[in-house]
Amino acid sequence: MAPLIPGHHDLDGTLMKLGFFTMPIHPLAKDWRQSLREDQEAFILADELGFTEAYVGEHATDQAENITSCMLFLATLIDKTRSMKLGTGTVNLPNSHPVAVASHIAMLDHLLDGRFIFGISPGGLISDAEVFGNLDADRPAMFLECIDTILEIWRREPPYRIEGKFWTVTTERTLLADIGQGVLPKPLQRPHPPIVVTAVAPFSKGVTEAAARGWDPISANFLMPGWVRSHWPKYVEGCERGGRRADPANWRVARSVFVADDLATARDYAMDPDSPYRFYYSQMLTKMKRAGRLELFKTSRDMPDEEVTLDFVCDKLVTWGTPDKVADELLAFRDEVGPFGTMLYAGHDWVDRDLGRRSMVLLAEEVLPQVDTGRRAAVEAAE
Repeated sequence: MAPLIPGHHDLDGTLMKLGFFTMPIHPLAKDWRQSLREDQEAFILADELGFTEAYVGEHATDQAENITSCMLFLATLIDKTRSMKLGTGTVNLPNSHPVAVASHIAMLDHLLDGRFIFGISPGGLISDAEVFGNLDADRPAMFLECIDTILEIWRREPPYRIEGKFWTVTTERTLLADIGQGVLPKPLQRPHPPIVVTAVAPFSKGVTEAAARGWDPISANFLMPGWVRSHWPKYVEGCERGGRRADPANWRVARSVFVADDLATARDYAMDPDSPYRFYYSQMLTKMKRAGRLELFKTSRDMPDEEVTLDFVCDKLVTWGTPDKVADELLAFRDEVGPFGTMLYAGHDWVDRDLGRRSMVLLAEEVLPQVDTGRRAAVEAAE
């Protein structure tokens, strides 16, 4: 077992939870209705299998990543899921008015009876930024002002007077409190739903700032393990500043995983030229290269760009195999990056619906128990 990251407390063999995270990347020619139905089906299956939480992303200007509103998508699952928490993964705050986000999230939290997690980010798709008119704006500043405004809305009583650089919120001129006019709704969970942020940069300063505010991180599935590992010290730093314990149970790490009953099927589905996993990472590689963020796919910052090939990326970022092989590799991955509380199974297109579903079933029913047993054995051996 690899040594723990300095300052990192292990989970004492506690069961690693399973979650689901999808920023679905579908073939451009696929019928949108089919891809939406399959994305819904994956959430429903995750709930049936005992996954503890599930997140979905959103983009307005991407034919492949074609869920345009994570809140609207989650609303379709309210009565189709029973126990799993549903999360926005994420609401891209600079692209929305804080009043719209605050009121929609408050309603969604009530509709889900508090079974909701609020995932937020500045948004990483540059075509979304352009279409919403903030491509050249200070988007990190917009992100912070938007979430601060949302939280202030939920803290205050009307009439509101919240002034910022980008948005001003007020109902002073139109408030009729006795009939409820001019009153913004509050979420069911008080003071607000749990807040998570996606971390996509090595040594992310955003993780530190989020932790200081009481929020928790999700490390993206398109980061090399070394960069994922770098998030924990930044989380510790932020927790210390915020006066709270850095609990690894609150750290979520996404991973691209495919499990099959036999090795040949697993290899073919995960690594063949028409693999949905290769398609996913070819899209991400193209986008990140264009955005000047190729570093995410490097194992060191001085790695030459020409060495960052699709084969290299898929080899490093996709865990595939039989349940035994996947369990061993997830244990090794968890030892490499440090203990985390929830592994988020990254959703990919169901090129083969039966194999896509079978992978999730095998992960929950055969891989997870082996990972749990392996972690407990490692903890006992270290004591």
